[in-house]
Amino acid sequence: MSAVPQAEQPLLLRTDAGGVATLTLNRPSQFNSLSEELLSELQTALDAVAADASIRAVVIAGAGKAFCAGHDLKQMRANHSKSYMQALFKQCGRVMTTITQLPQPVIARVHGIATAAGCQLVASSDLAVAADVARFAVSGINVGLFCSTPAVALSRNMGRKQALEMLLTGDFIDAQEAKQRGLVNRVVPLDQLDAEVARLTDSICAKSSAAVGMGKQLFYRQLEMGLDAAYQLAGETMACNMMCDDAAEGIDAFMQKRKPEWRDQ
Repeated sequence: MSAVPQAEQPLLLRTDAGGVATLTLNRPSQFNSLSEELLSELQTALDAVAADASIRAVVIAGAGKAFCAGHDLKQMRANHSKSYMQALFKQCGRVMTTITQLPQPVIARVHGIATAAGCQLVASSDLAVAADVARFAVSGINVGLFCSTPAVALSRNMGRKQALEMLLTGDFIDAQEAKQRGLVNRVVPLDQLDAEVARLTDSICAKSSAAVGMGKQLFYRQLEMGLDAAYQLAGETMACNMMCDDAAEGIDAFMQKRKPEWRDQ
């Protein structure tokens, strides 16, 4: 049987297993570049995951050799109007914001290059695990385009000078350098990538989803606040968390030296 032509294959694949939804960018011949159609598919999938209580964690992956090479430059050049560009970048920004607002933690599984908006996707994910062969760049500057939207995510993941160096030079950094700069959490050999991602998702899935969801929301909200407001919000969040059944169960289980049984498990 002949292979299905790339044009007829889904732009985004979703597989669910053990409470983990894996969303795979599926434009391998275009290095998984983020066309407006793929962004739309990704938005729809993220919205569906947000409403799915059975999903405890999300993994974003890429098919083929690359993780994601950024925006589809060919499509952008074919639609050269300011209104199109404004709509495209608004669409992309919504996807990145949705990742942050999703109740479930989102993990980028980076097996190859992640450039421009692809690097933005890594930075926008809550966590990232990279193969040691992966490389990262915000290379728009090399074609006369400063990566302004990726700069938003990058500058919130690493030191200002480190982020701005990448943005101004367009130079690649390897996976170990990305880890040192705070762009990724873990780096492993390529043949161990799936196992390492699984270790991370297994750990997250073993926790209370109520606590994880409340904690993720608090984490991002407090980052944008002053110190006093951040502590006020954190204190209120902890008080609400303590009222949850899972907190009572978790504390009782700890004192009784047994494994907790979360409400949603």
